[in-house]
Amino acid sequence: MSFLNTLIDSVRDEDLRERLHERVDIIQHKIKFMDKVFVVILDTNNQVYHNLEALLEEAGGSLQDDALNARVVIYAEQGYPMLQLMGIVPQLLKEEWPAVEFSRVYLWDDNAAVSNTAEQAVVALEDLAEMLYPGYFVFGNEGQTWISFKTK
Repeated sequence: MSFLNTLIDSVRDEDLRERLHERVDIIQHKIKFMDKVFVVILDTNNQVYHNLEALLEEAGGSLQDDALNARVVIYAEQGYPMLQLMGIVPQLLKEEWPAVEFSRVYLWDDNAAVSNTAEQAVVALEDLAEMLYPGYFVFGNEGQTWISFKTK
């Protein structure tokens, strides 16, 4: 059983628990037949952020240790909301990164990139699914909890 299912199973409200499981099942069913997406989650020092690795894997991603191996770059760091990241990230990007070349760079709000509660974790999973598989998932959080940072 995944950490996410364990977290959801700890929810006391049976209706909420069932809805959260359904939301996760929708994502996992869709990505079952899709290729894993190589992703690097970076902080504002371009250091790999490992805290969300388990959640990333649940969303169909594979955390990489080097942005040169990643098709998607996500910037997220506690204490740095999206608007602040918008002013910092341009100087951090490297032209040789595949994610920069293909404009697959995302900024994730610091309050959204967390999985402390079951509800937060499911919303974060939905955010990741939207970022990793654009066009396959639309949960309506783009522009609120994360944004696509156009590089080209």
